[in-house]
Amino acid sequence: MLRKVTLLAAALFLVGGPALASSKAHAPREVAFSFEGPFGHFDAAQLQRGYKVYREVCSACHSMDLLAFRNLGDKGGPFFDPKYPNANDNPVVKALAAEAQINDIDGETGDAMKRPGIPADRFPAPFANAAAAKAGNNGIVPPDLSLIAKARAGGPEYVASLLQGYVAAPAGLTVPAGLNYNAWFPGDVSAGWTGDHGHVPPGGFIAMAQPLTAGQVSFDDGTKSTLRQQAEDVAAFLMWAAEPKMEERKQMGFSVLIFLILFSGLTYASYRRVWRNESH
Repeated sequence: MLRKVTLLAAALFLVGGPALASSKAHAPREVAFSFEGPFGHFDAAQLQRGYKVYREVCSACHSMDLLAFRNLGDKGGPFFDPKYPNANDNPVVKALAAEAQINDIDGETGDAMKRPGIPADRFPAPFANAAAAKAGNNGIVPPDLSLIAKARAGGPEYVASLLQGYVAAPAGLTVPAGLNYNAWFPGDVSAGWTGDHGHVPPGGFIAMAQPLTAGQVSFDDGTKSTLRQQAEDVAAFLMWAAEPKMEERKQMGFSVLIFLILFSGLTYASYRRVWRNESH
């Protein structure tokens, strides 16, 4: 009886397999980021370009609640200057913060007001609350980007691939109103697919429209502003935002490794000296 049930289940699985097939997103493209590997480090010029992409494009919809302007001037950050160990004194950081308008309360009247930012301020959110964010984005609250590069499988490579992954929908695929097809976005497009259900196109439907286009952001260092360059630069910036102490962590790990090697050598030498006249 058990054998019959097993055979029946297997038959149903094989028959139903093509009908139940779902799409899978493309694997993230390989990117040779400077911070990869045990001795990797952030490229300050790339982080500066990435910050500009975030500020001029991404910040219109996405918040970065965990980041303050002073973090931009911290060691390893985009605008770190050894002349200003205290990032609050960094003139570049001060200028970037002053460009933002921060919601505050007038200390004398108690009225709501806006003031220029200071390094201690966190990045301002683009919407007053979640309801306003939904109203401006087809009912979807754009995710906060503070930790997005660590929160998504594939990390910064996934972010860079997603931003370049807006392609024309394959023939036979109907994209729902208010959504966009992205071959690198994990999802299931089978509901809108009228072709062979054994060969569902990769990717998914994403609410965010294509945010970047070639030449959209002008880089101060003269780097050519291609779509790929913008995507990789902002992905690097978001990785730094998610792990700003990465360089220090790697340096500490290397120091600990050297210590353990030396300690092991001393331990072995001590062992040989203490037990050199003893039989084993």
